[in-house]
Amino acid sequence: MRKLPYIRPLFFCLSKLFDIMEEDEEMQDSLSTTSSQPQSWIKWFCSLAGHEYYCEIDDDYIEDGFNLTGLAQQVPLYKEALELILDLEREEDEMSSTIPDVSILQPHAELLYGLIHQRYINTKAGLVQMLWKYKSGHFGYCPRVYCEKTAMLPVGQSDIPNAGSVRLYCPNCRDIYLCNGKHANVDGAHFGTTFPHLFVDTFPNDIKLKPAKAYVARIFGFRISERSSSGPRMQWLRMTPPQS
Repeated sequence: MRKLPYIRPLFFCLSKLFDIMEEDEEMQDSLSTTSSQPQSWIKWFCSLAGHEYYCEIDDDYIEDGFNLTGLAQQVPLYKEALELILDLEREEDEMSSTIPDVSILQPHAELLYGLIHQRYINTKAGLVQMLWKYKSGHFGYCPRVYCEKTAMLPVGQSDIPNAGSVRLYCPNCRDIYLCNGKHANVDGAHFGTTFPHLFVDTFPNDIKLKPAKAYVARIFGFRISERSSSGPRMQWLRMTPPQS
């Protein structure tokens, strides 16, 4: 019997189809395995909307008791909140048995993580993480015209929790600005008053400063006198010494 010419190509196509199906099944298995792995509390917290300014703190830093000195007095349910952050199983003792749900621990865990975060971003590892965010424009750009979209840095007006929301510091005009609505509820103490200034001193070559320039108010082309009620005030605050 004579063989039909299309039988061999048909078998070839079927074998390729079976190979593709097997690869697809393997990919789905790997994805299901990855998705089945529980997400850590720190990754979950930093992935929330409005938490783009935060960096993920290494577990080794949190587990070092020296780095957490003094925080137990500032955070209620400190031990349980720390266990929640590190994804540790809660010990069965009298204190933990009085906590019916994780939702009660959540605000305390967020407060504790924020205070640890304030310290962590001032370390070498934390500064490096924030440098990547700075270069990527995660913190936005200065709205002042003469700063020409200089990248900004998060800063708190106080190191005490609940004293005010996070602000954005411009290293060019050296002033602070309000954040947009998405970040308006982020506590400024989670970044502290030290970070942006330490960052600028640590990475001076990564801060692209613009020439010092200030707006000059004019009426019909004439500069308004400083003695006028609508004249310029304290222009020297915008001036910087010439670069040598």
